[in-house]
Amino acid sequence: MEFFIESAWAEAPAPGGDLMSLIPLVLLFLVFYFLLIRPQTKRAKEHRKMIDALAKGDEIVTNGGLLGKIIELGENFVVIEIAPNIEVKLQRHAVAVVMPKGTIKTL
Repeated sequence: MEFFIESAWAEAPAPGGDLMSLIPLVLLFLVFYFLLIRPQTKRAKEHRKMIDALAKGDEIVTNGGLLGKIIELGENFVVIEIAPNIEVKLQRHAVAVVMPKGTIKTL
């Protein structure tokens, strides 16, 4: 069959080619780590610390944009008062920001 179609033979690998082919992958991983993974884990750690430090009477803003005052704390849930006699129960992880004291009164 070699008469009609010539066989294609692979070239010998270049010396040191294995190590040189891994360098771009390592560099790509380092870029992803420092630009994406590390900042995200740092933000998640700060958010977890903020959630653990929640206390009764703190004024918070939820991920949905509700502003309220914490009136009851549970292990997984908090109850906030968003207006007089209007209470909302939500997960602790739904708290986005702890506001300074007196924020509700200024609005």
